[in-house]
Amino acid sequence: MMVVRPVRPADLPALERLAGLATPSLTNLPAHRDRLEERIARSRQSFGREVDFPGDEHYTFVLEDLERDEVVGTATLRAEAGAREAYYTYRQETLIHASQQLNVRREVQTLSLSHEVSETTQLCALSLDPRYRGTSAESLLRRSRLMFIAQYPERFAEVLAMAFPGYLDEQGESPFWNSVGRHFFVRDYHDINYLAGVRSKSFIAEVMPQFPLYLALLTPQARAAIGREHPAHEAAMAEMLAEGFMRSRHVDLFDAGPVIKGERNRLHTFRRAAWHPVRVRPAHALPDAEPAMVANQRLADFRCVVARYALSPTGQLMLSPEHAELLGVEEGRAVLAAPLTLPSNGEEEAGFDEGSCDAYSTDCRGRPGRTAEDRS
Repeated sequence: MMVVRPVRPADLPALERLAGLATPSLTNLPAHRDRLEERIARSRQSFGREVDFPGDEHYTFVLEDLERDEVVGTATLRAEAGAREAYYTYRQETLIHASQQLNVRREVQTLSLSHEVSETTQLCALSLDPRYRGTSAESLLRRSRLMFIAQYPERFAEVLAMAFPGYLDEQGESPFWNSVGRHFFVRDYHDINYLAGVRSKSFIAEVMPQFPLYLALLTPQARAAIGREHPAHEAAMAEMLAEGFMRSRHVDLFDAGPVIKGERNRLHTFRRAAWHPVRVRPAHALPDAEPAMVANQRLADFRCVVARYALSPTGQLMLSPEHAELLGVEEGRAVLAAPLTLPSNGEEEAGFDEGSCDAYSTDCRGRPGRTAEDRS
């Protein structure tokens, strides 16, 4: 029996372990005890605060395996990514260099410093025990945050964003960082990634170049890494593209990992979620049905589980006594349910926000642009 709930002070050792297990190490989940204690305290304050619009609230959740009495995953929501300080990314753009006298017209790909993502709600800091990867527990941890947003929309932005770890080579080095950031910080990627997690990120604007970076001047390895997620996160990317997120033109400053964005009302979990009154029935008496995420209506005592989407003829959601107790609901109380299974992600993965990349000479990963035949 797995449940997602808000983090507690007693979960600190588990968070330390999960931060150390993250592959690769996450900027927003540093393996630093003091920072993790602050994260827990900040989360508890956010859950207890009356909120009318998104601000600097952080909501941290954990995934608990009740049979093992063990916290095996964690994930966070930042209500507004840039509430305290600007959230910087690189935005992929195209500049046109032309001369009528020389009869020359060139489209040149660039990266420009941007803080447009600052106004989004960020889904971040997800780490899961390797034993549970590829299971329904992983989807529950990742997408239960959407169930929470659906219940408290005033606490979050209309646009949600996720930044995925970027590509690292076989030596664990970031080709993009070695071609760009190292020249300004004289530190390796892992050092700067850790510093960004335990200190203020104001140094980014202070040290990183303010002018556009021309991709043609970067190494081929760096260009190939732009917008490419770490191999360990390819399945997570596929799931969120199936959810309805789209690749954006923004990438991470350090490793050029992709940033995906989605309007929350267009995401499948929001569109397919529905309220149902609870009907408690013995587990053996429940009919077969597809799995669903089921969440209660309690803010600070939020709970989300995977259960059968078994509806009675009158629209009641039939839950076992164990699930009803875990959610803290009794018969007649309403719960929010959404199918756990997502549709095929073929169309979503081909999409991009802010216009199509086909008008550019390179796509949003810096590779040669696709033709109509490529998409067929």
